[in-house]
Amino acid sequence: MTAHLTGTREEWLEARIDLLAAEKALTRQSDAVAQQRQALPWVKVDKTYRFVTEAGEAGLADLFAGRSQLLVYHFMFGPDYTAGCPSCSLIADGFNGIHVHLANHDVTLTAVSRAPLDKLVAFKRRMGWSFPWASSATSDFNFDFNVSFTEEQERQGTVEYNFQREPQMDWSSNPVVAGFAAQSGTTAARYLRERPGMSAFIREDGAIYHSYSSYARGMDAIWSMYPWLDRAPKGRNEAGGMWWRHHDAYEAPAPETAMFPHSCCG
Repeated sequence: MTAHLTGTREEWLEARIDLLAAEKALTRQSDAVAQQRQALPWVKVDKTYRFVTEAGEAGLADLFAGRSQLLVYHFMFGPDYTAGCPSCSLIADGFNGIHVHLANHDVTLTAVSRAPLDKLVAFKRRMGWSFPWASSATSDFNFDFNVSFTEEQERQGTVEYNFQREPQMDWSSNPVVAGFAAQSGTTAARYLRERPGMSAFIREDGAIYHSYSSYARGMDAIWSMYPWLDRAPKGRNEAGGMWWRHHDAYEAPAPETAMFPHSCCG
């Protein structure tokens, strides 16, 4: 018998209506936060950044692809990685279905990483992705937007991530970090010199402005998996640690015929 609370349909409905009030309050709060986010002052981008894309060399303005708004996902794929970060890959799995819709609403969505373009293209093909992905290997873009760090910054304890100075820590023995680093084909130290994040830009009257950036759990909302897990009976169910991997690295699920034998399906 389950250890979880059980009840009648009437008791469930009463509890669900109570929860609905909390969900509606959260929705209204989310709307208010979105307005506050959009009211942030814009900062003009005067520095020249160069990228390498599948269409050739590009500047930041080129990444807009003719639209007025640009959303950049800072994808953890360092120069020495052999594969993209599993967490970033999970997030990017949700981009294929939405980047076309965003493009038709005056918003370009692109990923940017420090790995050379040939690595990005090869991994993109492996994952079956279609969204644009640019290499920032030849510019300071990742460093200026606080998602890439140097070994010297680590030694000096001057890594600033998620709007705060990060305490010096030895992550080499952390099994989660070690596991993700191994899946990315790099060491734990090199893995953590790249960090996830997203940044928003707008182009107006020929000028480009930075409007927003978010890091770490500030990006929970763009993990397409989590809104579903938060509604599953066991929630995120991550007491055993970070469980995900590249989508082509899971064991193949049992065929449907094993779940629904012909004898019961007619």
